[in-house]
Amino acid sequence: MGESVYKVIELVGTSTESWEKAASAAVDMASQSLRDLRIAEIVELDMQLEDGKVRAYRAKVKLSFKYSGRD
Repeated sequence: MGESVYKVIELVGTSTESWEKAASAAVDMASQSLRDLRIAEIVELDMQLEDGKVRAYRAKVKLSFKYSGRD
Protein backbone atom coordinates (compact mmCIF):
# COMPACT_ATOMS: atom_id res chain seq x y z
CA MET A 1 0.00 0.00 0.00
CA GLY A 2 1.36 3.41 -0.97
CA GLU A 3 1.27 6.58 1.05
CA SER A 4 -2.01 8.43 1.40
CA VAL A 5 -2.94 11.96 2.36
CA TYR A 6 -6.15 12.90 4.14
CA LYS A 7 -7.78 16.30 4.44
CA VAL A 8 -9.63 17.28 7.63
CA ILE A 9 -12.56 19.69 7.74
CA GLU A 10 -14.72 20.80 10.64
CA LEU A 11 -18.50 21.11 10.49
CA VAL A 12 -21.22 21.87 13.04
CA GLY A 13 -24.40 19.82 12.78
CA THR A 14 -27.61 20.78 14.59
CA SER A 15 -30.72 18.94 15.70
CA THR A 16 -33.71 19.73 17.85
CA GLU A 17 -33.72 16.10 19.08
CA SER A 18 -30.21 14.94 20.11
CA TRP A 19 -26.45 15.28 19.80
CA GLU A 20 -26.36 12.02 17.85
CA LYS A 21 -28.72 13.41 15.23
CA ALA A 22 -26.74 16.65 15.12
CA ALA A 23 -23.52 14.73 14.42
CA SER A 24 -25.28 12.59 11.82
CA ALA A 25 -26.58 15.73 10.09
CA ALA A 26 -23.00 16.97 9.66
CA VAL A 27 -21.84 13.63 8.25
CA ASP A 28 -24.88 13.30 5.97
CA MET A 29 -24.31 16.77 4.51
CA ALA A 30 -20.60 16.18 3.98
CA SER A 31 -21.25 12.85 2.26
CA GLN A 32 -23.31 14.63 -0.40
CA SER A 33 -20.27 16.49 -1.75
CA LEU A 34 -17.18 14.66 -0.45
CA ARG A 35 -15.95 11.23 -1.47
CA ASP A 36 -14.10 8.65 0.59
CA LEU A 37 -15.05 9.95 4.04
CA ARG A 38 -12.89 8.03 6.50
CA ILE A 39 -13.19 9.27 10.08
CA ALA A 40 -15.66 11.42 12.00
CA GLU A 41 -14.49 12.77 15.36
CA ILE A 42 -16.82 14.60 17.73
CA VAL A 43 -14.76 17.46 19.15
CA GLU A 44 -17.39 19.49 20.98
CA LEU A 45 -21.01 19.19 22.07
CA ASP A 46 -23.15 22.14 23.12
CA MET A 47 -26.74 23.30 23.21
CA GLN A 48 -28.49 26.42 21.99
CA LEU A 49 -30.83 27.73 24.70
CA GLU A 50 -33.88 29.94 24.52
CA ASP A 51 -35.88 31.07 27.55
CA GLY A 52 -34.00 28.56 29.70
CA LYS A 53 -34.90 25.59 27.48
CA VAL A 54 -32.90 23.61 24.96
CA ARG A 55 -33.65 24.87 21.48
CA ALA A 56 -31.07 22.80 19.59
CA TYR A 57 -28.25 20.34 20.13
CA ARG A 58 -25.02 21.10 18.30
CA ALA A 59 -22.13 18.78 17.50
CA LYS A 60 -18.80 20.03 16.15
CA VAL A 61 -17.40 17.25 13.99
CA LYS A 62 -13.98 16.83 12.37
CA LEU A 63 -14.25 14.77 9.19
CA SER A 64 -11.38 13.32 7.23
CA PHE A 65 -11.41 12.14 3.65
CA LYS A 66 -8.83 10.91 1.21
CA TYR A 67 -7.23 13.93 -0.47
CA SER A 68 -6.73 13.72 -4.21
CA GLY A 69 -5.44 17.26 -4.81
CA ARG A 70 -8.65 18.38 -6.55
CA ASP A 71 -10.57 19.44 -3.41
